[in-house]
Amino acid sequence: MSIIKGGLLDRRGFLKTTAATTFAASLPMTAYAAPKRGGHLRVGKAHGQTTDTLNPGTWENGFTIGMAFAIHGFLTEVAPDGSVAGNLAESWEASDDAAEWRFKIRKGVTFHDGAELTPEDVVASINFHRGENSTSAAGPIVAPIQDMTIEGDTVVFKLEGGNADFPFILTDYHLAICKAKDDSIDWQSGNGCGAYVLKSKDFGVSIRLEKNPNHWREDVGFFDSIEMLALVDQNARTTALVSGDVDVIDRLDLKTVGLLGRKPGIQIKSVAGTQHYTIPMDTRMDPYSNNHVRQALKYAVNRQEMVDKILFGYGSLGNDHPIGSGQRFYHSELEQKAYDPDKAAWHLKEAGMDKVAINLSSSDAAFAGAVDAAVLFQASSKGTGINMEVVREPNDGYWSDVWMKKPMVFSYWGGRPVEDQMFATAYKCGASWNESYWCNDRFDELMVKARAELDDAKRKEMYWEMQEICANEGGTVIPMFANYVFGVSDKVMIPEQMSSNWDLDGERWAERWSMA
Repeated sequence: MSIIKGGLLDRRGFLKTTAATTFAASLPMTAYAAPKRGGHLRVGKAHGQTTDTLNPGTWENGFTIGMAFAIHGFLTEVAPDGSVAGNLAESWEASDDAAEWRFKIRKGVTFHDGAELTPEDVVASINFHRGENSTSAAGPIVAPIQDMTIEGDTVVFKLEGGNADFPFILTDYHLAICKAKDDSIDWQSGNGCGAYVLKSKDFGVSIRLEKNPNHWREDVGFFDSIEMLALVDQNARTTALVSGDVDVIDRLDLKTVGLLGRKPGIQIKSVAGTQHYTIPMDTRMDPYSNNHVRQALKYAVNRQEMVDKILFGYGSLGNDHPIGSGQRFYHSELEQKAYDPDKAAWHLKEAGMDKVAINLSSSDAAFAGAVDAAVLFQASSKGTGINMEVVREPNDGYWSDVWMKKPMVFSYWGGRPVEDQMFATAYKCGASWNESYWCNDRFDELMVKARAELDDAKRKEMYWEMQEICANEGGTVIPMFANYVFGVSDKVMIPEQMSSNWDLDGERWAERWSMA
């Protein structure tokens, strides 16, 4: 049975393989012929704040993710068809139990300062996120790495247990490969080995990139220069596209997307993927420490109304777990929660309460329409005993001062290419980005077992149970999955097939797009 699909490693094929097989990590090719070289691309992003940094452990929004993939190289990447492809890793092989992985590092790659990439840089870059004192958001996903050694041009990863998805884990945007420096890495300079060089930065405002003339790949990086602007305000971002001040904007105002699409010279793109909007509750605090209260809130939200009025049909219902319907181990038989005020009131009474006061913090920095979504939630919860107040938070500083600080907030996730990565990043007890501070022993036990299991049927059973636990015991309301909807000038050429793991072609637009 072939495990190479379209020149790329296919996850389904790998999971059916038990031998220690070497995988050629082919590079993803663009989906359109003869892209043009040259030109200056201007991108307006709905994210970007003054507290952003070049530290890869802190990257948390679309602005920093787009920057990361433009200026840095990664061992692997998610290709447009959802498979995993090699980047700085030329090839890899796994032991029979998938507990040891050998990645051959590509030769001839240089950083922007001319220094040649070495296996030592790779080890230092991964180690940056490891250890008990690590504050990196990628800490949980690299925690299973017990040891790394270097054998010539190969980095050997020894894991605490088998991980069938390990090449996918290394696609995480935090795991940029930086130059080793002393006992750590040089992240402060922004010196990467990506297709673009960081020329200037003013976080919260803009960054400027220029084509890396010494980049090792010929099939990516077609623009001469790029300016990425933080345009968090929806009206400012839309106006910039209409007026021609920028060529691309993400997170369109879905209320006016139809009108915008009638503007000459503007293309509207909608891509369904793993993006979902969340309402995490701090489960360490009352009343959210009581699962009946959490369940009451989950039944008090009118999901269909949110999909209709906030997403305008550009999305689907969420079911309080983060796995999308297009993912491999999606729980297709889990009962879909529906708006049920009576059941919400029943759960509240089971918690020993007739009424409960809730403050819901929201800002359109979370996603376009987040404040309106909060108002809808407030309205749908009336009559259940839930007295909800919507707190409108400022856009700037939302992610540093509100998210994971206030007891109940709005948030969003781009999702992850595999279930384990999503669960480990945001639902594992103690994870840096466990936004509800939720802990469940059975859930964590299943996560470890499923990660090492190579039998698809057994993995499916475990992942289904984990989704049930999230839905019925977790600390997060997930009302909807949202398509990525963005606007592009017809001066820009984009591929027919785009990645759906993040917005704007998996946030690899800088590499894959060109001027028309």
